[in-house]
Order: sequence, then structure tokens, then C-alpha cells
Amino acid sequence: MTEIVDTSRLADRVAALVDAARRAGADAADAVAVVGRSTNVSVRLGKVEATESSESDDLSLRVFVGRRVASVSANAASDPDTLARRAVDMARASPEDPFQGLADRAHLAKTVPDLDLFDPTIVSSERLRDDALAAEEAARAVPGVTNSGGSSASAGVGGLVLATSAGFLGSYVASRFSRSVSAVAGEGTGMERDYDFSSRLHYSDLDSPESIGRKAGERAVRRLGARKARTGPVTVIFDPRVARGIAGHLAGAINGASVARKTSFLRDMMGKQVASAAITVSDEPRRPRGQSSRPFDGEGVAGERLLMVEGGVLRHWLLSTSAARELGLETNGRGVRASSSVSPSSTNFAIEPGTASPADLIASLPAGFYVTEVFGQGVNMVTGEYSRGASGFWIEKGELAYPVSEVTIASNLKDMFLRLTPANDLDRNFGTAAPTLLIEGMTLAGS
Repeated sequence: MTEIVDTSRLADRVAALVDAARRAGADAADAVAVVGRSTNVSVRLGKVEATESSESDDLSLRVFVGRRVASVSANAASDPDTLARRAVDMARASPEDPFQGLADRAHLAKTVPDLDLFDPTIVSSERLRDDALAAEEAARAVPGVTNSGGSSASAGVGGLVLATSAGFLGSYVASRFSRSVSAVAGEGTGMERDYDFSSRLHYSDLDSPESIGRKAGERAVRRLGARKARTGPVTVIFDPRVARGIAGHLAGAINGASVARKTSFLRDMMGKQVASAAITVSDEPRRPRGQSSRPFDGEGVAGERLLMVEGGVLRHWLLSTSAARELGLETNGRGVRASSSVSPSSTNFAIEPGTASPADLIASLPAGFYVTEVFGQGVNMVTGEYSRGASGFWIEKGELAYPVSEVTIASNLKDMFLRLTPANDLDRNFGTAAPTLLIEGMTLAGS
């Protein structure tokens, strides 16, 4: 692994589906092929538990008859004319949707730049096994680690080919490599678990198995002896692993589809202050080697880098064509193909860094809570209410004092965004990225 996906064969296939749809009576149509190849090896306690390999070629055809739309799934052996007739018949029987349709020609990508998303490195199952074993061995070698939660390594490639009756035909391929390991420290009811992982588009960019294993082991050991903290108001510092979740909540709140459905707590806040003046948030579809980069979106639209939030002020929604039309706007190339439908989503979404280091933020607090993990589903995207179980470390006199677990932190995302202070440690090697974040005025429920 990794093999090159034959996009030329798929391009002929999706183009034939679009031509068949027009012959069957569709006013407009698009067809997409989404392909994937992957191999994963998992190990535990020095032995291989599973070696898995998967391949998929998923095709779909979407047709428009006026403002009526229908979609059908296909495979490589399906007859284009039969599929097209079925799709057109389904569309004619569907209710009208005034917001449906292809992206306007003016918005379509004119070029498909090389974003360096594909690494042709071939990684054998044996190499994946060795990487997973090395990561686990490094984790188990950390003093205090008593067991392994398992380790894995994977390599894969995926591609997308899109054709539309508006004349667009484009494709791209991206590779993906990953390593992960989970370590257990302590015994009996005092056991603690933690993990580390690395995921990159290029094999050479991965963190080493030894580094991943060591970090996972050290994190698990640091959690030993955890206790509850006292109930009350608290300033919280989110480790980047958790801060990325805060960024994800913001991305969901400015999703144009959620705004149109009135299911976002920020639905009435365009052009208004939604975060502290220290906060700028970017979304960059065409960043070279970006984890979520793409030369065009699921409708063939070229998305440009946008500052979604600038100086705390909301500037843009994430928009696909249908979401944009429903809001009386124009798409900004954030449409994502999900089977036969298109909906808006973020790409390389990042809360931009501040100037203080994480150590500076910790040192600034006489008392506080440094959060390394949250759990539970206590986030209401309609109201912004936020309540999550959490664990991490208590901050005392500007230093991490002792591990904390079995507590709950709560606030409202609207207030949390307005009280954000970002550190300077942003790692852009994630599709949704954030630096360490300090948030004042939360509530902790503990002992």
C-alpha cells in the first residue's frame, strides 16, 4: 500500500452516466465516483490481532428535472442508460425543492492544482505490523505501564472523480497513513488509560512509532492517583487534543445547512462579535498537504481560503450551493459529497494561534483545571449549552499539581467563545485544528 487509483477509467464512467441522464430527459445531472483502498494491522501484547484490507468503488448519479431531484447509487457493472431512466423517473415523482440544482458555471474550478496530497510510498503489511509492534513496545517500556490497550498502523488511498452536465470533469487522489497506540498504567480500580496517534498524508511525515508509544505510556502514568476537584467556578485550559473539539463545535455552528434549518445557536450572529477579539478562525481548502485539502468541492467549486471569524467577528458561513441558495447567498466551495447528497462542511479549519505559550497560560493561573480528555454527549448545538465529563490536571500556583478525574465542566458555547484565549502552539496537521485554549468562567462539578 499505497496504490494509484485509476481515475481515467472512473472519469469515463461518470461522464457516461451524465450523458445517459441527459438522454433520459434530465435537465441537469452530475455523477461522482468515490474510491478507497486501505490496509490496517492491529496488535496487542506483541502479537498480531488482525490484518484487514478493504476496497470500495462507489458511484452515484444525481439528476434534476426542473427543481425536482433524485439520486441513485451504482457500481462499475451497472448499465448507464438503465440507471439514468430510473433516476429521472424518480425525480419526476419527487416534490419540488427550490434550492436544488448544480453549481453555477461561474463558480466551477477552472484548474485542478496539485496540492501534494498523494504519496506513492508502498507500505507492506509486514511494515505496518512492525510499526504497530514498535509503538506498543515503546509504550510498555515506560515505567508504570502495566498493560497495553493495543496498537495499530494503517495505509490507504482515496479518490474522487466528478462530472457534471455543466461541463466540469475533475479528479483527485489522496493517501493516508496512521499509527496509534493505547497504554494502561496501574492496577485494579486505580488503572488509567491514555493514547497517542499520528495521521498524515505522507508516510515520511508520521511521528515515529517509538515517539507515539512513549507519549502514550507517559500520559497514562501521569494520570495515576487521580481525584476529584472541588465544585465551583473555574478557569479551564484545554489541551490541543480537546481544543480541537471546541473548534469542531464552532465549525458546526457556522455550517450553512444548520443555519438554514435554524438549528445553530449562532444563526443570527453574522457580522457580530461571536468570540473574543483575540480569535481568528480560518478555513483553507487548498492548503498543500492539508489533512482535509481538496482542489474542488463535491460540486466542482474551487474554495478559497476564508477567515470565517476575524477579530472575533463572524464573517462567513460554510456553504454548499443548496445551503447558500436557501440563505440567499452564493456557495463558497464547502460542499461535501455524502453518497448521493451534498452538504456543507469545513476543510482545513483552524483557530489561529495567539502569542502566549501553553506554559505562560498555565503560569498565569493561581488555580485552574487543565483538561486532557472530555466525554459524554452534553453539547446542544441549538442552544449552545455545554456539559461534559472531564479529566486532566489541577493547576495550583501556576503549575500542574495533581491528576483530576470524575468531574464535569459546564458553560454555554456562546460564552466560552467570547472568553477564549489561544496559545501559540497550533498544529495544522489536523483537518480541524486548535492551539491550547484558555476559557474563563466555566463551572466545575466535582466533590
